[in-house]
Amino acid sequence: MNSQRNAGSLVVGALLIASGIIALFGQFFQGLNYWSTFWPFIIIGLGVMFFVGMFAGGRSVSGLAVPATIITVIGLILFYQNLTGHWESWSYAWTIILTSVGLGIFLMGAYGGNAGQQRSGLGLMRVGLILFILFGGFFELIFSAGARFGLRQVVFPVALILLGLYLIYNHMRSSGVGTSENEISSTNDLEEKL
Repeated sequence: MNSQRNAGSLVVGALLIASGIIALFGQFFQGLNYWSTFWPFIIIGLGVMFFVGMFAGGRSVSGLAVPATIITVIGLILFYQNLTGHWESWSYAWTIILTSVGLGIFLMGAYGGNAGQQRSGLGLMRVGLILFILFGGFFELIFSAGARFGLRQVVFPVALILLGLYLIYNHMRSSGVGTSENEISSTNDLEEKL
């Protein structure tokens, strides 16, 4: 109980310090229009504070990795969208939040020493990344139709090609296509020995 109280005071103290620094920075650089550009860093800082609480509280609070990654990733998405004005990316950015949940579960398992959580986290991250490529490719092709050539018009088609190759490779590997008879017999021999 005492360690949780100490972790809580550490998080609150760090939040107060970060808020004070942001307020001072905004006062000294008023012509920069700091608040309208960098406001997502408040959200990112909140996510980082969950990480600080996790490390300060020890393995017993490793579950803080999940909200830490979710909040931090949402702040990073908002920062990207705020800088670029690419707000329509919310049509597929939700898949990155799903990926961040998987990353949080993976980090929770890594910090807490649970291999099952790590595997679950990797599986959820894989699903989130596949959905990101699918939805991102679909919506970016719609949104960028007729737009001048840019990085977005290249990244998602290439990502779709790579995803297709990955899925075909996994299918071939799991069905044994391309595996020689010697490899199959040596695998069968090994299984019999075990």
